[in-house]
Amino acid sequence: MPIPSKQLISRIKAKIGRPMLIKELIRQLKLTAAERPLLKRTLSELVLAGEIIKTRGNRYGLAEKMDLETGTFQAHPSGFGFVIPDKKNVSDIYISARSRLDAMDRDRVVVRVSEQRGRKKATGKREGTVVRILQRAHVKMVGTYELSETQPAEFGFVVSSNPRITQDLFISHENRGAAQHGDIVSAEIVSYPMRGRPPQGRITRVIGKPGQAGIEAELIIDEYDLPTDFSTGATEEASNIPQEVPSAMGRARRDLRNLPSVTIDGETAKDFDDAISIERLKSGYRLWVHIADVAQYVREGTFLDDEAYQRGTSVYLPDRAIPMLPTPLSNGICSLNPGVDRLTLTVEMSIGKNGSILNYDIYESLIKSKKRMTYTEVREIIVDKDPVRRKGNPGLVELFELMEELMEVLRARRAKRGSIDFDLPEPQIVLDLQGRISDIIRAERNKAHQIVEEFMLVANETVAGHIEKKNIPFLYRIHEEPDEDKAAELVDFLSALGVQIPPGKGLKPAHLRKVIAQVKDTPEEALVNTVLLRSMKQARYATENLGHFGLAAKTYTHFTSPIRRYPDLIVHRIVKSGLHKKTKSGMDAEHLAEVLPGITAHCSQRERTAMEAERDVITMLKLQFMKDKLGKTYDGIITGVTQFGLFVQLSGLFVEGLVHISTLADDYYHLIEKKHCLLGERTKRVFRLGDTVRVSIDRVDRERKRIDFSLVKK
Repeated sequence: MPIPSKQLISRIKAKIGRPMLIKELIRQLKLTAAERPLLKRTLSELVLAGEIIKTRGNRYGLAEKMDLETGTFQAHPSGFGFVIPDKKNVSDIYISARSRLDAMDRDRVVVRVSEQRGRKKATGKREGTVVRILQRAHVKMVGTYELSETQPAEFGFVVSSNPRITQDLFISHENRGAAQHGDIVSAEIVSYPMRGRPPQGRITRVIGKPGQAGIEAELIIDEYDLPTDFSTGATEEASNIPQEVPSAMGRARRDLRNLPSVTIDGETAKDFDDAISIERLKSGYRLWVHIADVAQYVREGTFLDDEAYQRGTSVYLPDRAIPMLPTPLSNGICSLNPGVDRLTLTVEMSIGKNGSILNYDIYESLIKSKKRMTYTEVREIIVDKDPVRRKGNPGLVELFELMEELMEVLRARRAKRGSIDFDLPEPQIVLDLQGRISDIIRAERNKAHQIVEEFMLVANETVAGHIEKKNIPFLYRIHEEPDEDKAAELVDFLSALGVQIPPGKGLKPAHLRKVIAQVKDTPEEALVNTVLLRSMKQARYATENLGHFGLAAKTYTHFTSPIRRYPDLIVHRIVKSGLHKKTKSGMDAEHLAEVLPGITAHCSQRERTAMEAERDVITMLKLQFMKDKLGKTYDGIITGVTQFGLFVQLSGLFVEGLVHISTLADDYYHLIEKKHCLLGERTKRVFRLGDTVRVSIDRVDRERKRIDFSLVKK
């Protein structure tokens, strides 16, 4: 058995007064030689957690005794940055540009924390100096190749497309390959920055030219190392899977092919994870949520499984999708395409008229989707009452109307328990036939979206509760309550607006839902929604059930999208193991306890990477869209207030830019952090989060991924 981390820490604190080698630790802690590998493993875990520091001399010491902490350096385009500590529940550490020791964005570092004095001690803000770089985050750089202005025949530089990477990559003439001035390239980092010397590299790929159709996605795919090709092993395994369900395989399942079931997805979707069936009961409703049985085809230990794990999730960019599974599975045998037999896991729920789950069953099934519907088509049937659309879907109109009815019941039940709904508008990128951006519009979210959302939520929650009762290791989707500091700031902010919520641990989701309702259709709505959203933590995967704050759910998981999310596939395997009363896929409790912590951490990270990549592609497309609009004026809303200026989002375009404080020339402006505003020293003019302003487009900077605005009079 490994040595428990808490026990090891307490023994080191009690017995050791200096950093020690492993052999010294073994002697001092009275461990046997056989326990050496276990000690090394536990020490490695503690080093990663930031509790222990490993010195250059391979000695291990307590971080708190050395005034050192480990963490991830998050660089700012201006040169300074912050270290996000590995230790939980401690504040970030400010690192000045002079104190970063050539660290690059996302490098793991050791930082010496300065003693807090005066105002900094009172506010709890910490500063430090990077003393060692433990692990480099980047092995390559993607950006624009530029020739030296003074010696173009001798060398050039790659200017990173990531504005957080402030060091240009030096490229000698012999390492430029076929790259020309202005090309978008990918370059391998040969040596890292040291004592002011720039990093050096070698260009390995010319991605394309600026403005070329699809270049934004190509650049981000390379920058984030998103895998676009599947391994030979995974491809061969996928091609060997039959594209039809053998009759023998279907006989072992509950046959639901005569049950009317439909899929509802976007117009361009090709991977259909879920189908829905519904009927009315005297007591309420019976809802069937059928989910593609991907675990039947992707078995643990296969090339397909390894590929799906490494990817973690499908990535959806405006002009393409990068699937988690090869096309023969994602769009083929796993996808619940209409008119063909498909293997599914079904959650069948009897739901009362008040939305409560009266009883449920989870089982392996065989279905045949009656029709593939889009959100738009369903909206036209139930909202627009389009006669042509309704006549063209005989037998389905009544089902969709019943779905709408149940959706409203489930939404009301969620609202009653305090579930938070942020109905914030999201952008949709419109591309022309050449793949170039032609418009930015508000993405539609109608009742058809809400139907699918509510039905998937109730299925996920039912599965989570079902497995939790079995008291076995499980993969939960958790959303923790806001940090105490964030909650306290939120209380102060809302109090200034005359809105009262309980402080600290007394804060519940229902309080925030009430706030959202209170400010709806008021001038403060956008301001309050933005501040509430920023006070929240990011949802993640975990083995410990900490509940889901945003949904006000005691237990929650992801079960409904196994074609595009690896955690859902794991949940399917756990569910199926329970259905068979044996562990076909190796999903026994001991095995789960061993593998799930790594899976949850990896999948949470892959999800964040996918979200960042999707966001960056959209940002670059927005820059492309705005490049010919210099000098034009637009109305906008202030979405961020900082010491260096105001972030403004243009109304109707979802494009954000910066009004730098240097352009506010009528006064000296100071940040009032708690009130989220800039205040003029002499004029007392206030620019507050949520205020509307008019701006002019001054500059579109593709390298820094930034648009510069200036204020104009309305």
